[in-house]
Amino acid sequence: MNLKKIRTLAIVTLMSISALPIVGQDLLARQAPVDRRMMAVDTFQLRKLISREQAQSTASDLYDDFSNKFAHHTTALPDSFKINLKDFCMPTPSRVITSNFGSRWGRMHKGLDVKVYIGDTIRAAFSGRIRVVRYEAAGYGNYVVIRHNNGLETIYGHLSKQLVSENEEVRAGEPIGLGGNTGRSTGSHLHFETRLCGVALNPALMFDFRNQDVTNDYYVFRKSSYERESLAANKERGKIGSGGYSSDEVIGTPNTGEPMESGFVRYHKVKSGETLYSIARKRGVSVDKICDLNHIGKDVRLRPGQIIRYS
Repeated sequence: MNLKKIRTLAIVTLMSISALPIVGQDLLARQAPVDRRMMAVDTFQLRKLISREQAQSTASDLYDDFSNKFAHHTTALPDSFKINLKDFCMPTPSRVITSNFGSRWGRMHKGLDVKVYIGDTIRAAFSGRIRVVRYEAAGYGNYVVIRHNNGLETIYGHLSKQLVSENEEVRAGEPIGLGGNTGRSTGSHLHFETRLCGVALNPALMFDFRNQDVTNDYYVFRKSSYERESLAANKERGKIGSGGYSSDEVIGTPNTGEPMESGFVRYHKVKSGETLYSIARKRGVSVDKICDLNHIGKDVRLRPGQIIRYS
């Protein structure tokens, strides 16, 4: 098309527009504000939708990948993190905790054991995606790992049967397995873990099995206060008559920014009449090590209730 034809077409188009009836032009003028309002509504709805999706996919901010290879892979924990506990389902209607989160038989027990019977239905605690479905003879037995939209991962161990497949999307409350006694287990029960960035957190901070409810709409994890809150949760919502640790032992985390499971700092709460030598014998460490860790001399006088680090 040459330049002359383009000019002719432009003139004809302009004349057509100017020839619109006045009524038609008025209609277009009245429609313009409506269009702008509709655009504003659409933009608002779009922003609302994006906001909702972002709120529901918190996990994408914490995890770089979605691997089916490992039950859990520990990465750096944020200093604080808000976990949405709404839209939940209790994994089992059982109200009986048989073992707490914490030190047990000389090793770390990284979940809650809840009494269930073989064949009892186990349900997804929150909506999410199945990451691992596997069998581990020396540990979890038949187990399922779910990554949830709120950033948590939950693990369900010792199942007699898994009812889901890897990469499957599940809703809170959907059956994911049947209670059992597989793997390293001394009786039928559900081993239930809650993990953040692969690090095991005490489920009693978020789940109250005795009352069949979550502890709040949200749980805010803070590195600075987690251990203290975990001990309190065991006393309030754990196995009846047990705080999860021996009465004179307190477990903390190193102040190095390392993930919690890279190594625990252990403390001893001094009882009346105890000495550095008796504590060293009880904890299986040397007096010199206790002195070095606490920057004290061997002749120090200990006070009942004093906290002494021993590892």
